[in-house]
Amino acid sequence: MSSSPNSQNKITLPSLPPEYDLLTTIPSLETYLNLRVASGLSPKSEAAALAGLPNTLHAVQIEHAPTNTIVGMGRIVGDNGLFYQVVDIGVHPAHQRKGLGKAIVGELMRWVEETGKGGGHVTLLADGDAPKLYRQFGFTETLPKSVSMKYRIPVRDAGAN
Repeated sequence: MSSSPNSQNKITLPSLPPEYDLLTTIPSLETYLNLRVASGLSPKSEAAALAGLPNTLHAVQIEHAPTNTIVGMGRIVGDNGLFYQVVDIGVHPAHQRKGLGKAIVGELMRWVEETGKGGGHVTLLADGDAPKLYRQFGFTETLPKSVSMKYRIPVRDAGAN
């Protein structure tokens, strides 16, 4: 029986600094919207977040225990069989460079390795220096064989569906 290229990837979760806790819960609407903007991700509408967050397959939040504040997050979405997408990886700037992003991705990948179906594809979009982080977890660039493409649904008036 042949093994997939990822079957030998053993996910080791990095330890968090003692003032942080890793939670495996979906962020609240308010936390999600605020942390996306604070961490430099693009803003999302409340309507889109309300529809999308319940469809999360697995989520991670990092809580700064002394202040009971969520300072990092990440999610996996997809069909839970063929395709998984890592999304919403963000850490508040005041808490960056402490290994929180690595802990978030580590927990997401631990979950997908443990529960994912063999042959499934895990994808993500990586901006800036993020590819360096994702390579640590076995992600590879798809160029030149394939290229990432996107289509953004136009924002409708508040009264429209």
